[in-house]
Amino acid sequence: ARAMGDYLVVGVHSDAEVEQNKGPCVMKEEERYAAVAGCKWVDEVVRDAPYVTTMEMLDTYDIDFVVHGDDITTAADGSDCYQLVKDAGRYRECRRTVGVSTTELVGRMLLLTRDHHIRGSRSVRSPIQGVDAAAVADFSQGIPAGALTGIAHYLSTSKKIVQFSSGREPAPGDRVVYVDGAFDLFHTGHIEFLRRARELGDYLLVGVHDDQTVNAVKGSSFPVMNLQERVLGVLQCRYVDEVVIGAPYSVTKD
Repeated sequence: ARAMGDYLVVGVHSDAEVEQNKGPCVMKEEERYAAVAGCKWVDEVVRDAPYVTTMEMLDTYDIDFVVHGDDITTAADGSDCYQLVKDAGRYRECRRTVGVSTTELVGRMLLLTRDHHIRGSRSVRSPIQGVDAAAVADFSQGIPAGALTGIAHYLSTSKKIVQFSSGREPAPGDRVVYVDGAFDLFHTGHIEFLRRARELGDYLLVGVHDDQTVNAVKGSSFPVMNLQERVLGVLQCRYVDEVVIGAPYSVTKD
């Protein structure tokens, strides 16, 4: 959507609007506002945007056209939420990303599947070998063993990762900050953490652990999102400069 214009305004519906027209929200209203504001391609967020986009709203925010995926969105009465702007010739469409959606992620959690995990080398060495077992025990406490169930998943490409990357290298003298984690189901807590980390320096490098490492620590069907999905989730955050894909669990001097 951002590539289609020069300034991206994103309308976020209130909890009440979503529940009336679609169903219960997974994330609360304020969390969704913060999540969209944290995306590096977003220039402005419209809070409590109407579920059916009107010409009046476009004119209020000086918007030239609306962009949506190629999946049809309908209101509670069955009408097309974008019919008014379509009729006015102020609507454009982009291809919907197949295999990653709220429905898909909820399905993975309910089915406790690990089919979406990216398998690494079949080395006998544990990805957390050398780490004190007691230090990570709390992460998997009380979690049942997961079942392997067939389910779709999204596969990124090197081109997609390049599109998400800032491409910026640290300048001489820059203070480089490193943080790492699973960053599964990227949410507002992650965004706030990354914002604070970025404030400590000039360049933020984020390590994202691979699926085998996260699963070895948390057990069951975790992570819910695979490595590629989690990397793209971190890269879209406006506070992140670069990502280390498959970062080691233990930080070393090297």
